[in-house]
Amino acid sequence: MKLSRPVSWFLLAFGVWSWVIWITFAKNLWKDGSGLAFDDAGDPTTYFWVHLLLAIASFLLGTVVGGIGFRGLRALRKRDLPV
Repeated sequence: MKLSRPVSWFLLAFGVWSWVIWITFAKNLWKDGSGLAFDDAGDPTTYFWVHLLLAIASFLLGTVVGGIGFRGLRALRKRDLPV
């Protein structure tokens, strides 16, 4: 399957965006002081573990989607190079 240049760029941008957003979220989750992520004793709550798993899944999906976009751009570049 061949991807067009705009689709490849979109997938790559989505992968990068996913990393930026979820890294920011994970940092905020780690230093949460509202009592949602950590209880009074400082132990992680269920809220913390569920959202950490969501962040990890999003990192993985962002990496895969961004990788597909990167490979699509690389394939287009190879196709456009003079032989």
